Amino acid sequence: MGVEKLPAGERRGKGYMESRRRRKQKRLLPVQVLYNTCQQVFANCGPGVVPSPDKIQRLKLVLDGISGADVGVNPNMPFFREQKTEGFPTITYLHIHECDSFSIGIFCLPPSAVIPLHNHPEMTVFSKLLFGTMHIKSLDWVNGAPSKKAPDNNCSNGNGDLYAEARLAKVKVDSDFTAPCDTSILYPTEGGNMHCFTAVTQCAVLDVLGPPYNDPEGRHCAYYIEHPLDRISADGLSIPEEEKESYEWLQEREKPEGLAVYGVSYSGPLIAK
Repeated sequence: MGVEKLPAGERRGKGYMESRRRRKQKRLLPVQVLYNTCQQVFANCGPGVVPSPDKIQRLKLVLDGISGADVGVNPNMPFFREQKTEGFPTITYLHIHECDSFSIGIFCLPPSAVIPLHNHPEMTVFSKLLFGTMHIKSLDWVNGAPSKKAPDNNCSNGNGDLYAEARLAKVKVDSDFTAPCDTSILYPTEGGNMHCFTAVTQCAVLDVLGPPYNDPEGRHCAYYIEHPLDRISADGLSIPEEEKESYEWLQEREKPEGLAVYGVSYSGPLIAK
């Protein structure tokens, strides 16, 4: 009986092909590998669709290995200089790539800069701290918890009573992180979908969003005011006493006055699209 020969790659097995793919990627610039990986990871995704666990891990490993030098940023750049201001220090965003499926960019924060608490509707988000120390606080909504009315100076029910809706959320992370550290990942409904960044020192964050914000499609960035659990009635909620500090009421607000994030052209290693 004649035996048909398999193609060389198939004879050597999937392990060989994966090893070959990795060797090829090593010859590419890290930012190109990141772009190529994002294309593959988010190829069949969309709003609310999370990539498979193996794809999540694959992109995480790529981001874990990227440094500031790989994307052309360092603490000596003017974006990171300390600013003497009473309001929000200016934040710079370096746009690397954006399409319908994903976006890649770098937030450059001088000391004390804050990206206030905000959400990521129907998105999977990867954040890699390239250098510096940053405080990250993140929360998720508590499913099934009733909303409450909270005092608000910008809302009125027409009868002179000021109020706004507040929803219950649970704190997932509330800690300082110093580079080098692992990439953080948040998902559409878990992992800390709402987060706040506060720069303890000058720092840079490489962000990948899949998919990006899109106002016409309903994925707009919402900001929140935090209220302690005891600030608003928690009647009907069963929360153990020792866990109460892990819960907060979040009330949607307008974009904080004075918050400025300026887009600047990316000048690091270019990617081939």
